[in-house]
Amino acid sequence: MTTTTPAEPSDATKRLLPWLVAVAFFMQSLDTTILNTAVPAISQAMDVTPLNVKSVLASYTLSLAVFIPVSGWMADRFGTRTVFAAAIALFTLGSVLCGLATNIDMLVACRILQGAGGAMMTPVGRMTLARTYDKADLVKTMSFVAIPSLIGPMVGPIAGGLIVAYLHWSVVFFVNIPVGLLGLYFVRRHLPDYREARTHPLDIAGLVLFGGGIALLSYVLEVFGDNTLNIYQVLGLLAFAMILLVGYGVRAARKAFPLLDLGLFRVRTFRASVSGGFFTRLGLGGIPFLFPLLYQVGLGFSPVQSGLLVLPQAVASIGLKAFMPAILARLGYRNVLVANTIVVGLLIASFATVDVDTPVWRIVAQAFILGFFTSMQYTSMNTLVYADISGPQTSGASTIAATGQQLAISFGVAGASLIAAIFVPPGLHSHPAALVHGVQQAFLVLGALTIVSSVVFTELRKDDGDAISRHDGAHHEAGS
Repeated sequence: MTTTTPAEPSDATKRLLPWLVAVAFFMQSLDTTILNTAVPAISQAMDVTPLNVKSVLASYTLSLAVFIPVSGWMADRFGTRTVFAAAIALFTLGSVLCGLATNIDMLVACRILQGAGGAMMTPVGRMTLARTYDKADLVKTMSFVAIPSLIGPMVGPIAGGLIVAYLHWSVVFFVNIPVGLLGLYFVRRHLPDYREARTHPLDIAGLVLFGGGIALLSYVLEVFGDNTLNIYQVLGLLAFAMILLVGYGVRAARKAFPLLDLGLFRVRTFRASVSGGFFTRLGLGGIPFLFPLLYQVGLGFSPVQSGLLVLPQAVASIGLKAFMPAILARLGYRNVLVANTIVVGLLIASFATVDVDTPVWRIVAQAFILGFFTSMQYTSMNTLVYADISGPQTSGASTIAATGQQLAISFGVAGASLIAAIFVPPGLHSHPAALVHGVQQAFLVLGALTIVSSVVFTELRKDDGDAISRHDGAHHEAGS
């Protein structure tokens, strides 16, 4: 395929482009974290238990996982400017409808729409940057646009707490409106419009098989334990979901241009980073859902206090970034990922000791330490994806990695809620003491799952990823 390149971007465009992409990423990362703090308020307003609000969180990340695979094809076919603008417009429209929702089912449907827009933002934004800047400037540019993904988790919980405390829960969605409209204006004026002169046909059958299988699997996780379906219905849906996913795997192996190129899993470093990352994120993905329940419903903290208790985790995540290249260069990916995964699992499990008698300083300390090691985990897994991936494979590798990440987060939220619900009697889902007990058990299970996932990284060789870590380490030592 040959790329249709627009006229050389102006200096103004090159200056504004990173900001445009950064603002879109910030809007997306803020949305998820700001909503977590509002879970108890939404559950009260819509007359459901806090655990039932899991569908609002899981439906968004599931929507991302289903629609991310088609984002690259859409950008190649219709142009980066058109698709990126459509992504912002769809995300903003979904935000408006979420704020106007009057029941939990309507809110879930609107979150799916919002997720369809969010699914195109990140991959298309990165694609545009990669085609606009040469390699000498790309690392610096990518580092800049990654900052909002770290700032969002810092600002979101506090902003969500203030909004819930002094305004209305719907405002957590309405804050996206001015940002989205401003983004649309600048995207239409300054975003370069790259597209492919020829594109292969979209694998629609593959999208139906993969998307349907993933959606059904997520639904089974969500309703399991709610007593809405009997065991035979649950097993039937689970079997059908697996048939769809196996069917996609068979199709992908035979098709020249599949939706997701599963052949990349033959690359050891890619396989370890994506599969290990998936199981590790199952544990970490449920944490943002559990914390507000523990802090607000279980321990009685206000929404603002709950947001402040999450802040140390985000601060530690940013603080570690400067040290990561040197750590990876000295210890190597295999040692870091095996040991760090175990440490993260133990730290997650440590929150099972938090109850009404736990001093605030200890909660803050635990959150800070967890944020430090979580950041190390994510950075290591995300960079190892590309260790042995060649240029033509980069787009497919990025798509699979992003899809796996969102699936793990979606399943993590559903799993965390399910575990907590199992240990909380049906009539006590809003009872503080009972909820604290359920959440504590969820922390233990998620921590154990994370520790077990470290086994996946043992297939790495000692020198895997050295080409990346040594380069980054030398770059770091040089003061870049």
